[in-house]
Amino acid sequence: MILKCIAVDDEPVALEMITQYISMTPSLQLIASCRSAVEALRILHAQPDIQLIFLDIRMADLSGMEMAKIIAQSAQRQSTRVIFTTAFDQYALESYKVAALEYLVKPFNFTDFSVAVTKALEYFGMSVPAASPETSPEKQHIYFKVEYQLVKVLLEDILYIEGLKDYVKVYLDNEDKQLMTLTSLKALEDKLPPARFLRLHRSYIINLNKVKATTKTSIQINQLTIPITDQYKGVFQDFLSKWV
Repeated sequence: MILKCIAVDDEPVALEMITQYISMTPSLQLIASCRSAVEALRILHAQPDIQLIFLDIRMADLSGMEMAKIIAQSAQRQSTRVIFTTAFDQYALESYKVAALEYLVKPFNFTDFSVAVTKALEYFGMSVPAASPETSPEKQHIYFKVEYQLVKVLLEDILYIEGLKDYVKVYLDNEDKQLMTLTSLKALEDKLPPARFLRLHRSYIINLNKVKATTKTSIQINQLTIPITDQYKGVFQDFLSKWV
């Protein structure tokens, strides 16, 4: 059995991210992607068998929270459930009042998304499919929250990432301007594919494909030379053994 779902978000990049995550999930069938809650309600009225809605909150005309309240008060309150996908965490408590299955705060990764889908499958009494690493598509991009927007960045364009207290700065190939996003280097490290990115310093994550030169104690990417601290010497030696 497959859950029929719709995605609702007025930000094109965010909507693209969610629809891509849905396409990567065999237990989900995307019926429609909507730029407004009003449009989503029309589709839901025409197709009442839709079971799951990935729903942004702050939208014009009708907010996602208002849409969820309409659903909660309708005959579909048990057959259609909501997973909120929002850049704002202050509505988390209110989401429980409309019995939302999950509350995802942007930017979230595919793992976070999959955990929410698992809750939905369990709610509808469906078995959770076992993970299949052999068929999982390799991640080719990542989303960064920059000045209230989600910015899509290809992994191959990242040179390196620098940690700055509560922020990280993302340096891109052939770009003069860097991206600043509110997150920790550790949180970002967990989201990047380890086969392509490596943390070799407490303040830096590097793209292994962008390394230009190396010594016994440092690596060079473009004009930046990153020293290897004692904490990462073991990881660095393993990298050297594969790189040379």
